[in-house]
Amino acid sequence: MIFAAGLGTRLRPITNDRPKAMAEIHGTPLLEIVIRRLINHGFKDIIVNVHHYADMITDFLKSKNNFGINIQISDETEELLDTGGGLKKASWFFDDKKPFLVHNVDTLTDIDLQAFYRYHQKNKALATLLVRHRPGSRFFLFDKNVNLCGWENVLTQEKILTSKSQNNLEQIAFSCLHVIDPAIFNLIHEKGCFSIVDVYLRLAKAHKIMGYVDDKSYWIDVGTPEKLQRGEREIEIEQFVSSH
Repeated sequence: MIFAAGLGTRLRPITNDRPKAMAEIHGTPLLEIVIRRLINHGFKDIIVNVHHYADMITDFLKSKNNFGINIQISDETEELLDTGGGLKKASWFFDDKKPFLVHNVDTLTDIDLQAFYRYHQKNKALATLLVRHRPGSRFFLFDKNVNLCGWENVLTQEKILTSKSQNNLEQIAFSCLHVIDPAIFNLIHEKGCFSIVDVYLRLAKAHKIMGYVDDKSYWIDVGTPEKLQRGEREIEIEQFVSSH
């Protein structure tokens, strides 16, 4: 699943007339970059949620003949559902009982997606979150075995701990990719608009939610005009989409 429904407020004024998924690097929309990279790494079935300028995304995908794969749309034009609600609405798509990848449209990384997926399968977690040591204000908290034990905002000093929490927890920043077992849908009781992070913190009390630490791969959140310009300087599209 590609999360592409956000308003893209951080990307204004670029998103004044387009969704963030259609912001471009070297003339190529972010959505195309993510889709082509997923295709090159074996993904053939993708669902994209839409809200802000939804028609621009659906028209673009039609113009590209869905890049020759199965691409479905999860329409949130009536109500923006956030990450948790958006995932829940698209649950019908994940009916093969196999773990699936979730990828933010404004996150670009050359991480080895197959290695990430295999790690999730090996550890038999309910969800595995891509994390890395980088500056920030909000962090997940993990124990020595990289089990999710909480969340912290260092600016507001807000902290949420699960019942499995221990001392000496490590702060590691979320990198906006997840591998999730579809069994999670039976455990999501929240309705409407809600964050998947809140779901993870609730479920971590009784279920295995893990981190996958990757500090070596290229990673950038291009959710601001400045970061988008940095992506233009650093990324060669053809090399990037085929990396790993």
